[in-house]
Amino acid sequence: MKALTSNQKNSVLASMAQLIDSERTAIINANNIDVENYSGEDIAMYDRLKVDDTKIDGMIVSLQQLIADIDPVGKELYNFTHENGLKMTNKTAPFGTVLIIYESRPDVTVEAGGIAFKSGNKILLKGGKESLNSNLIIVELWHKALAENNISTNWVEYLNYNRTETLEFLEHPTQKVDLIVPRGGDKLIAFVKQHAKCPVIVSGRGNNFVYVDTEADLDMALSVIINAKASKISACNALDKVLINTNLINKESFIKSLIHKLVEHKVEILGDAEISKFENVSAFDDEAIWFEEFLDYKIVLGAVNSLDEAISKINTYGGGHSAVIITNNTETAQNFMESVDSAAVYQNASTRFTDGGQFGLGGELAISTDKLHHRGPMGLQHLVTNKWYVYGNGQIR
Repeated sequence: MKALTSNQKNSVLASMAQLIDSERTAIINANNIDVENYSGEDIAMYDRLKVDDTKIDGMIVSLQQLIADIDPVGKELYNFTHENGLKMTNKTAPFGTVLIIYESRPDVTVEAGGIAFKSGNKILLKGGKESLNSNLIIVELWHKALAENNISTNWVEYLNYNRTETLEFLEHPTQKVDLIVPRGGDKLIAFVKQHAKCPVIVSGRGNNFVYVDTEADLDMALSVIINAKASKISACNALDKVLINTNLINKESFIKSLIHKLVEHKVEILGDAEISKFENVSAFDDEAIWFEEFLDYKIVLGAVNSLDEAISKINTYGGGHSAVIITNNTETAQNFMESVDSAAVYQNASTRFTDGGQFGLGGELAISTDKLHHRGPMGLQHLVTNKWYVYGNGQIR
């Protein structure tokens, strides 16, 4: 499809924001059908599925932020003039067609659609069956916004496929697909990676860690851990594991206080051999639990003897998403942050900040735990590749 100007793209985004606002009752009514039909017991899935006025306000804000942000296409990255006079320029360029496969979240239909469109990419949206009614009405609004601006509705397409049809499309796509982003749990990611015929960026898996160092402010540690675990258990930036240095002064008192606060928030606590000695902590003997992302009111507490052991454990079991050190020692923090292999590393702050909006990106297509081509929250400026433009006057080599 023909490239669009920034003004054209912004006009569509503005139309979409107005339509979402004017049709919020219809969106919520469609979502109520999805919520009523949802029979699963996954509380994270349910939380992501539900749409209310607050979520709709968030959809509108994400579109307004995209309008305010600069167009990422055509940005000069590098230029070089050859000794023979050839002028070479490297600029950002759209991928082409991006397919996002996601579960439960109707707001992704707005946010991902907007980011892909403003970055010059056609988007194929494949939402889950649990949010079908919500997604279809939002895509209908996308098509209205495009049509109002005399732009092809092909820029935003919804794939209403079941699992078998999705597998067939991945293995034998009926149109060119340049990039796939699976945004969901381990099973979805594995399914897409197994069958996709083009590059895949893995997104959405957390299993995030907090390490409490010997020089930690313990009140701060309690506050950060409770916020990271209990403020939104359905988010991929929620906390799953806490490592506590065995040399921590007042270690026993701190662990008891932490357990007490977690129990207050109805969090189930699992502990390794040392921590499971405490009341209200269940022991576990399966190493696989260290790899698990819970998306539930569940947490693992473990003991480590040193900073190096904490780093090693996080790099062995973590999901590559977010990791935190609680310490007042700047040198220790820097060592941790340089050594831990995660997309986002923190000193003295909650993992819940790993989010496109919180990172100043406006919104996000996904939070990538891959290293190519981008890592962490993927906002508007990241959904581009690059292209070389070479200008000559008959040069040959």
